[in-house]
Amino acid sequence: MSTDDERRAAGMAVRRQVLGDEHVDRATASATEFTGPFQDFITRYAWGEVWSRPGLTRAERSMITITALAALGRDSELAMHVRAARRNGLTPDQIREVLLQVAVYAGVPAANHAFTIAAGVLAEAP
Repeated sequence: MSTDDERRAAGMAVRRQVLGDEHVDRATASATEFTGPFQDFITRYAWGEVWSRPGLTRAERSMITITALAALGRDSELAMHVRAARRNGLTPDQIREVLLQVAVYAGVPAANHAFTIAAGVLAEAP
């Protein structure tokens, strides 16, 4: 069983690989006494436990994450995870296919909005 320190270290490594140093540095630098425990929580559990598990590739986890965020309308998180999906190897064509799947199962309005967000993010990418 991992300790919190081991989960934190593993989580920070995965978080940096998936989201990029710039994003993680910004998130950790802006942590306050109030938000710091939440940053620690997501580092240890979202990244150190779930994203670090075997069984799914990071690209597959990105597809699932994009689907959930699009379906729930979590716009800023969706943009961040479209960037992460590109870092995890997804192509724009694969991201489009994920969002088409969202249209069928979560609704056209959710997918329409997600396409707008994704298109903006993909236009930023080299």
